[in-house]
Amino acid sequence: MPKFPSSQWVEEYAKKLNENDAYKDAGKTWEGDLVFVVEKDQSFPKDVYIYLDLYHGECRKAVYAESLDQIPKAAFTYKGPYSNWRRLINKEIDPIQGILTGKFKLEGSMMKIMRYTKAAKEMVNTATMVQTEF
Repeated sequence: MPKFPSSQWVEEYAKKLNENDAYKDAGKTWEGDLVFVVEKDQSFPKDVYIYLDLYHGECRKAVYAESLDQIPKAAFTYKGPYSNWRRLINKEIDPIQGILTGKFKLEGSMMKIMRYTKAAKEMVNTATMVQTEF
């Protein structure tokens, strides 16, 4: 069972994302990469980064990094503290509501993201399919 966050977790997540037909359909016109930033908090000692190259419902590349220098600059950044990521993966926080309530911050075109709320929710649903250790 991969620990979140880790390279093993990111690898399993990308695999599940590419197997998820609901995500493929919801993201079929999406073009853009994004970085998930897991920020340190009282439960986690450091910031880490998950880079995803997403294109037409497929995850073409997924990278776990401990430094921003290790990943390309992405069109979107979705960031929040580790404890909120844990709640998101456990389906206690909706990804869009997380932005609206300040639990997460989004950098990039909010207008584009709002057109893909179903894809965002499917990405979270996919994360819940990864048997995760915290």
